[in-house]
Amino acid sequence: MAKKIKKNTAPPVQKYRFWIQIFFALLTIWIGVQFHYFVRWLESGGAADFVNRPPGAEAFLPISSLMSLYYFLQTGEIHHVHPAGLFIFVAIISISLIFGKSFCSWVCPIGFLSELIGDSGEKIYKKIFKKKFVMPELLDYPLRSLKYLLLGFFAYSIFVMSASELNKFLNSPYNIVADIKLYYFFAEISGFSLTVIAVLFILSIIIRNFWCRYLCPYGALLGILSIFSPVKIKRKESTCIDCGLCYTACPSNIKVDKVKTVISDECTTCLNCVDACPVADTLVVETAFPKKKKLDKKYIGYGILAIYFLVTSIGYISGNWHNDVPEKTYLELYRSLNSIDHTTD
Repeated sequence: MAKKIKKNTAPPVQKYRFWIQIFFALLTIWIGVQFHYFVRWLESGGAADFVNRPPGAEAFLPISSLMSLYYFLQTGEIHHVHPAGLFIFVAIISISLIFGKSFCSWVCPIGFLSELIGDSGEKIYKKIFKKKFVMPELLDYPLRSLKYLLLGFFAYSIFVMSASELNKFLNSPYNIVADIKLYYFFAEISGFSLTVIAVLFILSIIIRNFWCRYLCPYGALLGILSIFSPVKIKRKESTCIDCGLCYTACPSNIKVDKVKTVISDECTTCLNCVDACPVADTLVVETAFPKKKKLDKKYIGYGILAIYFLVTSIGYISGNWHNDVPEKTYLELYRSLNSIDHTTD
């Protein structure tokens, strides 16, 4: 007997996700512009009108932020250098523990750019070969391990450090000007670095989310944390019509149509699969506790925004947002910027 199908009429959530991605992309651009003018002030030797260094720039210093978190766990103190990074990092971890690896598909500007590139590449590939490209498992699994090896290297390097060693590094000139060095890496990019970025760009056209899937250690950490998330995508077998549209829609090539619960370190809670399902209440977002309950998918976006701004607001209200590095210190360190490296005391 054919299954009675109740059509899925729930509005797709992708437009909400897109506008949240746009919001964070614009926020990133605004931070970048403000940081540019802060560097211009440094370049002038303090002669130009002073522009505050935007604390949001610390979002691009995840290693320093992880060290700050580990220092806080050891001492109970919030380190005064790049304190905003600690709160941004905690916000991202909190999002991942509650809503899975959703940071990558709702917030991260690199993930957003990678998605745009991947969408274009996938359309071209489908037009030529009439199907989407899927990396063979024989290559996919070893390549995916690369980001975990990178994560393991960074984690081991940090977690063997004592509180005093962490404090010494966090106070070091290198850590103080790490964001400025990162700025110049892109502002005065070398031919080799530009070639590497170009290769990654091309690979991202051919292989969707190449950087995110195979090389991003941040994504590896969030993928591990996402396993513990109480919010999961569930498939109701009794109403599933085995159309495979959920698998086709999944940018991470997860076999959603073959499992009851999507438990994967590659699932970014983008909800493309839920939107693609043609049968009502067959693919749903469900909470595991305090009790099993269907969750309206649009609340994922609201929840992500609420957690992010709640945690970062705590940092701002508590006075642990702007670092307390004096302007004079920045000017002195800038004059010797090229001689400062990770070995500098």
